[in-house]
Amino acid sequence: MKKCILAGLLIFATLLAQAAPMPAPKVQKINARVYALLGPMELPNKHNQGYMVNSTVIIGDKGVILVDTGFSDEIGKHLAQAIAKLTPKPVTHIINTHHHGDHTLGNIAFKGAEIISTQECKALVEKTGYEWIDQVQNMTGLKFPHTKPVPASVTVAQDTRTERVIDGVKLVLWAPKGSHTPGDLMVYLPDDGVLIAGDILTNRVTPSFRDGFVKTWIGTLEAIQKTPAKVFVPGHGPLMTKADVAAMHQRMASLYAGVEVGYKKGLNDAEIRKTLDLSQWKTMALFDENMGGDINRTYLEVEAANF
Repeated sequence: MKKCILAGLLIFATLLAQAAPMPAPKVQKINARVYALLGPMELPNKHNQGYMVNSTVIIGDKGVILVDTGFSDEIGKHLAQAIAKLTPKPVTHIINTHHHGDHTLGNIAFKGAEIISTQECKALVEKTGYEWIDQVQNMTGLKFPHTKPVPASVTVAQDTRTERVIDGVKLVLWAPKGSHTPGDLMVYLPDDGVLIAGDILTNRVTPSFRDGFVKTWIGTLEAIQKTPAKVFVPGHGPLMTKADVAAMHQRMASLYAGVEVGYKKGLNDAEIRKTLDLSQWKTMALFDENMGGDINRTYLEVEAANF
Protein backbone atom coordinates (compact mmCIF):
# COMPACT_ATOMS: atom_id res chain seq x y z
CA MET A 1 0.00 0.00 0.00
CA LYS A 2 2.79 2.41 0.92
CA LYS A 3 4.55 1.63 -2.37
CA CYS A 4 1.38 2.44 -4.31
CA ILE A 5 0.98 5.75 -2.48
CA LEU A 6 4.65 6.62 -3.10
CA ALA A 7 4.31 5.77 -6.78
CA GLY A 8 1.21 7.92 -7.01
CA LEU A 9 3.00 10.85 -5.38
CA LEU A 10 5.92 10.52 -7.78
CA ILE A 11 3.58 10.53 -10.77
CA PHE A 12 1.75 13.55 -9.37
CA ALA A 13 5.02 15.39 -8.79
CA THR A 14 6.13 14.68 -12.36
CA LEU A 15 2.83 15.88 -13.79
CA LEU A 16 2.97 18.98 -11.60
CA ALA A 17 6.49 19.79 -12.80
CA GLN A 18 5.46 19.37 -16.42
CA ALA A 19 2.45 21.62 -15.85
CA ALA A 20 4.56 24.41 -14.32
CA PRO A 21 5.19 27.29 -16.69
CA MET A 22 8.43 27.21 -18.65
CA PRO A 23 10.57 30.34 -18.16
CA ALA A 24 9.69 32.99 -20.72
CA PRO A 25 12.39 34.04 -23.18
CA LYS A 26 13.83 37.49 -22.68
CA VAL A 27 12.84 39.22 -25.91
CA GLN A 28 15.42 41.73 -27.08
CA LYS A 29 14.61 43.79 -30.16
CA ILE A 30 17.68 44.40 -32.32
CA ASN A 31 15.80 46.20 -35.09
CA ALA A 32 12.39 46.12 -36.78
CA ARG A 33 12.88 42.61 -38.15
CA VAL A 34 15.48 40.93 -35.92
CA TYR A 35 14.76 39.82 -32.35
CA ALA A 36 16.83 37.76 -29.94
CA LEU A 37 14.97 35.35 -27.67
CA LEU A 38 17.37 34.88 -24.76
CA GLY A 39 16.99 31.77 -22.62
CA PRO A 40 18.10 31.07 -19.03
CA MET A 41 21.86 30.85 -18.36
CA GLU A 42 21.87 27.44 -16.69
CA LEU A 43 21.96 23.73 -17.37
CA PRO A 44 18.71 21.85 -18.08
CA ASN A 45 16.74 21.23 -14.90
CA LYS A 46 13.20 20.49 -13.78
CA HIS A 47 12.34 24.19 -13.42
CA ASN A 48 13.47 25.31 -16.88
CA GLN A 49 12.34 22.01 -18.46
CA GLY A 50 15.42 22.03 -20.67
CA TYR A 51 15.00 25.59 -21.92
CA MET A 52 18.42 27.26 -21.73
CA VAL A 53 19.38 28.48 -25.19
CA ASN A 54 19.24 31.66 -27.26
CA SER A 55 17.24 31.75 -30.48
CA THR A 56 16.98 34.50 -33.07
CA VAL A 57 13.88 35.58 -34.99
CA ILE A 58 14.34 37.17 -38.42
CA ILE A 59 11.08 38.42 -39.93
CA GLY A 60 11.01 38.18 -43.71
CA ASP A 61 8.51 39.32 -46.30
CA LYS A 62 6.09 36.43 -45.78
CA GLY A 63 7.54 34.31 -43.00
CA VAL A 64 10.04 33.95 -40.19
CA ILE A 65 13.58 32.58 -40.24
CA LEU A 66 14.31 31.05 -36.82
CA VAL A 67 17.89 30.36 -35.75
CA ASP A 68 18.01 27.47 -33.22
CA THR A 69 14.91 25.85 -31.78
CA GLY A 70 15.56 24.55 -28.27
CA PHE A 71 15.86 21.17 -26.58
CA SER A 72 12.43 19.63 -27.20
CA ASP A 73 9.16 19.77 -29.08
CA GLU A 74 7.68 21.57 -26.08
CA ILE A 75 10.40 24.23 -26.14
CA GLY A 76 9.90 24.68 -29.88
CA LYS A 77 6.20 25.33 -29.23
CA HIS A 78 7.16 27.68 -26.39
CA LEU A 79 9.30 29.68 -28.82
CA ALA A 80 6.51 29.63 -31.40
CA GLN A 81 4.20 31.30 -28.88
CA ALA A 82 6.79 34.01 -28.25
CA ILE A 83 7.21 34.53 -31.99
CA ALA A 84 3.45 34.86 -32.46
CA LYS A 85 3.54 37.90 -30.16
CA LEU A 86 6.04 39.55 -32.51
CA THR A 87 4.47 38.70 -35.88
CA PRO A 88 1.56 36.67 -37.31
CA LYS A 89 3.89 35.30 -40.00
CA PRO A 90 4.71 31.57 -39.81
CA VAL A 91 8.15 30.08 -39.31
CA THR A 92 9.14 29.00 -42.82
CA HIS A 93 12.89 28.49 -42.36
CA ILE A 94 15.07 27.17 -39.53
CA ILE A 95 18.84 27.48 -39.30
CA ASN A 96 20.71 25.24 -36.85
CA THR A 97 24.08 26.60 -35.71
CA HIS A 98 25.32 23.15 -34.63
CA HIS A 99 24.06 19.68 -33.72
CA HIS A 100 23.75 19.93 -29.92
CA GLY A 101 20.25 19.05 -28.77
CA ASP A 102 19.54 22.35 -27.06
CA HIS A 103 19.81 24.01 -30.49
CA THR A 104 18.10 21.42 -32.73
CA LEU A 105 15.51 19.23 -31.02
CA GLY A 106 12.80 21.88 -31.23
CA ASN A 107 12.91 21.57 -35.04
CA ILE A 108 10.05 19.09 -34.88
CA ALA A 109 7.65 21.77 -33.63
CA PHE A 110 7.83 23.64 -36.96
CA LYS A 111 6.20 21.35 -39.48
CA GLY A 112 6.99 22.15 -43.10
CA ALA A 113 9.82 24.57 -42.37
CA GLU A 114 12.97 24.30 -44.47
CA ILE A 115 15.85 23.39 -42.15
CA ILE A 116 19.37 24.56 -42.99
CA SER A 117 22.65 23.44 -41.40
CA THR A 118 26.12 22.30 -42.36
CA GLN A 119 26.56 18.81 -43.76
CA GLU A 120 28.44 17.76 -40.61
CA CYS A 121 25.67 19.09 -38.38
CA LYS A 122 23.05 17.11 -40.30
CA ALA A 123 25.08 13.90 -39.97
CA LEU A 124 25.60 14.46 -36.24
CA VAL A 125 21.89 15.19 -35.62
CA GLU A 126 21.10 11.87 -37.30
CA LYS A 127 23.80 10.07 -35.30
CA THR A 128 23.39 11.61 -31.83
CA GLY A 129 19.89 13.07 -31.72
CA TYR A 130 18.37 10.39 -29.50
CA GLU A 131 21.36 10.57 -27.15
CA TRP A 132 20.55 14.25 -26.62
CA ILE A 133 16.90 13.39 -25.89
CA ASP A 134 18.05 10.92 -23.25
CA GLN A 135 20.34 13.57 -21.80
CA VAL A 136 17.67 16.25 -21.41
CA GLN A 137 15.23 13.73 -19.94
CA ASN A 138 17.82 12.58 -17.41
CA MET A 139 18.79 16.14 -16.44
CA THR A 140 15.22 17.41 -16.06
CA GLY A 141 13.56 14.25 -14.77
CA LEU A 142 10.87 14.78 -17.40
CA LYS A 143 9.75 12.85 -20.47
CA PHE A 144 9.46 14.34 -23.97
CA PRO A 145 7.62 11.65 -25.96
CA HIS A 146 6.90 13.91 -28.93
CA THR A 147 10.51 15.01 -29.40
CA LYS A 148 12.44 13.42 -32.25
CA PRO A 149 15.54 14.58 -34.15
CA VAL A 150 14.76 16.34 -37.43
CA PRO A 151 17.91 16.98 -39.47
CA ALA A 152 18.38 19.65 -42.11
CA SER A 153 16.89 19.35 -45.58
CA VAL A 154 19.39 21.88 -47.01
CA THR A 155 23.09 21.86 -46.17
CA VAL A 156 26.24 23.87 -46.77
CA ALA A 157 29.83 22.65 -46.67
CA GLN A 158 32.24 23.42 -43.84
CA ASP A 159 34.83 26.17 -44.33
CA THR A 160 32.59 28.12 -46.72
CA ARG A 161 30.59 31.34 -46.79
CA THR A 162 27.35 31.11 -48.78
CA GLU A 163 25.30 34.18 -49.67
CA ARG A 164 21.55 33.67 -49.82
CA VAL A 165 18.40 35.74 -49.95
CA ILE A 166 15.63 34.07 -47.97
CA ASP A 167 12.19 35.67 -48.02
CA GLY A 168 13.68 39.06 -48.85
CA VAL A 169 16.43 38.84 -46.20
CA LYS A 170 20.04 38.92 -47.35
CA LEU A 171 22.24 36.67 -45.25
CA VAL A 172 25.59 34.92 -45.29
CA LEU A 173 25.80 31.34 -44.04
CA TRP A 174 29.31 31.28 -42.57
CA ALA A 175 30.51 27.74 -41.84
CA PRO A 176 33.98 28.06 -40.30
CA LYS A 177 36.34 25.18 -39.72
CA GLY A 178 35.21 23.16 -36.72
CA SER A 179 35.32 25.37 -33.62
CA HIS A 180 32.71 24.69 -30.93
CA THR A 181 31.74 21.52 -32.83
CA PRO A 182 32.76 19.85 -36.11
CA GLY A 183 29.71 21.34 -37.86
CA ASP A 184 29.34 24.97 -36.78
CA LEU A 185 27.33 27.51 -38.77
CA MET A 186 27.03 31.25 -38.13
CA VAL A 187 24.52 33.61 -39.74
CA TYR A 188 25.63 37.08 -40.77
CA LEU A 189 23.01 39.68 -41.72
CA PRO A 190 24.99 42.37 -43.60
CA ASP A 191 22.06 44.77 -43.97
CA ASP A 192 21.36 44.57 -40.23
CA GLY A 193 24.92 44.48 -38.89
CA VAL A 194 24.11 41.31 -36.90
CA LEU A 195 26.11 38.11 -36.51
CA ILE A 196 24.34 35.09 -34.98
CA ALA A 197 27.11 32.80 -33.76
CA GLY A 198 25.59 29.88 -31.87
CA ASP A 199 27.91 28.57 -29.17
CA ILE A 200 31.04 29.83 -30.90
CA LEU A 201 30.15 32.85 -28.75
CA THR A 202 28.91 32.75 -25.16
CA ASN A 203 28.52 35.72 -22.85
CA ARG A 204 28.83 35.51 -19.06
CA VAL A 205 28.65 31.73 -19.46
CA THR A 206 31.66 29.39 -19.47
CA PRO A 207 31.60 27.69 -22.88
CA SER A 208 31.81 23.93 -23.24
CA PHE A 209 34.79 22.57 -25.14
CA ARG A 210 33.51 18.96 -25.09
CA ASP A 211 33.21 18.68 -28.90
CA GLY A 212 35.49 21.61 -29.68
CA PHE A 213 38.66 22.36 -31.58
CA VAL A 214 40.13 24.96 -29.28
CA LYS A 215 42.93 26.41 -31.38
CA THR A 216 40.73 26.65 -34.48
CA TRP A 217 37.97 28.19 -32.34
CA ILE A 218 40.41 30.88 -31.20
CA GLY A 219 41.13 31.65 -34.86
CA THR A 220 37.40 31.87 -35.58
CA LEU A 221 36.99 34.39 -32.76
CA GLU A 222 39.75 36.46 -34.34
CA ALA A 223 37.98 36.32 -37.71
CA ILE A 224 34.65 37.35 -36.15
CA GLN A 225 36.23 40.57 -34.91
CA LYS A 226 37.07 41.51 -38.51
CA THR A 227 33.42 41.52 -39.59
CA PRO A 228 31.49 44.82 -39.83
CA ALA A 229 28.83 43.46 -37.46
CA LYS A 230 27.81 45.66 -34.54
CA VAL A 231 25.59 43.20 -32.64
CA PHE A 232 26.58 39.60 -31.87
CA VAL A 233 24.05 37.00 -30.73
CA PRO A 234 25.73 34.27 -28.64
CA GLY A 235 24.36 30.80 -28.08
CA HIS A 236 24.02 31.53 -24.36
CA GLY A 237 23.98 34.78 -22.41
CA PRO A 238 23.26 38.43 -23.25
CA LEU A 239 23.90 40.08 -26.60
CA MET A 240 27.54 40.98 -27.25
CA THR A 241 29.56 43.86 -28.67
CA LYS A 242 32.81 43.53 -30.60
CA ALA A 243 34.63 44.34 -27.36
CA ASP A 244 32.91 41.36 -25.72
CA VAL A 245 34.05 39.13 -28.59
CA ALA A 246 37.61 40.43 -28.19
CA ALA A 247 37.49 39.64 -24.46
CA MET A 248 36.35 36.07 -25.13
CA HIS A 249 39.11 35.69 -27.71
CA GLN A 250 41.70 36.89 -25.20
CA ARG A 251 40.42 34.54 -22.46
CA MET A 252 40.52 31.49 -24.69
CA ALA A 253 43.90 32.32 -26.22
CA SER A 254 45.35 32.86 -22.74
CA LEU A 255 43.89 29.57 -21.52
CA TYR A 256 45.36 27.65 -24.45
CA ALA A 257 48.76 29.30 -24.01
CA GLY A 258 48.77 28.54 -20.27
CA VAL A 259 47.93 24.89 -20.84
CA GLU A 260 50.65 24.64 -23.49
CA VAL A 261 53.26 26.11 -21.13
CA GLY A 262 52.26 23.63 -18.44
CA TYR A 263 52.34 20.70 -20.84
CA LYS A 264 55.87 21.58 -21.95
CA LYS A 265 56.92 21.60 -18.27
CA GLY A 266 55.66 18.03 -17.98
CA LEU A 267 52.57 18.81 -15.89
CA ASN A 268 49.29 16.95 -16.24
CA ASP A 269 45.98 18.77 -16.70
CA ALA A 270 45.10 18.76 -12.99
CA GLU A 271 48.51 20.24 -12.14
CA ILE A 272 48.21 22.78 -14.93
CA ARG A 273 44.88 24.03 -13.58
CA LYS A 274 46.64 25.19 -10.40
CA THR A 275 49.00 27.37 -12.51
CA LEU A 276 46.30 29.13 -14.55
CA ASP A 277 44.80 32.54 -13.83
CA LEU A 278 41.09 31.72 -14.02
CA SER A 279 39.87 34.87 -12.28
CA GLN A 280 37.95 36.13 -15.33
CA TRP A 281 36.28 32.76 -15.83
CA LYS A 282 35.21 32.29 -12.21
CA THR A 283 32.62 35.08 -12.42
CA MET A 284 30.74 33.25 -15.20
CA ALA A 285 27.82 30.85 -15.03
CA LEU A 286 28.69 27.13 -15.35
CA PHE A 287 32.33 27.65 -14.36
CA ASP A 288 32.32 24.69 -11.97
CA GLU A 289 30.44 22.51 -14.44
CA ASN A 290 32.58 23.20 -17.52
CA MET A 291 36.07 24.39 -16.63
CA GLY A 292 37.57 21.04 -15.65
CA GLY A 293 36.48 19.48 -18.91
CA ASP A 294 37.60 22.53 -20.87
CA ILE A 295 41.13 22.33 -19.47
CA ASN A 296 41.25 18.59 -20.16
CA ARG A 297 40.07 19.06 -23.76
CA THR A 298 42.66 21.80 -24.29
CA TYR A 299 45.38 19.61 -22.76
CA LEU A 300 44.57 16.75 -25.14
CA GLU A 301 44.68 19.11 -28.10
CA VAL A 302 48.01 20.59 -26.99
CA GLU A 303 49.36 17.08 -26.45
CA ALA A 304 48.34 16.03 -29.97
CA ALA A 305 49.86 19.19 -31.48
CA ASN A 306 53.18 18.57 -29.71
CA PHE A 307 53.35 14.80 -30.23
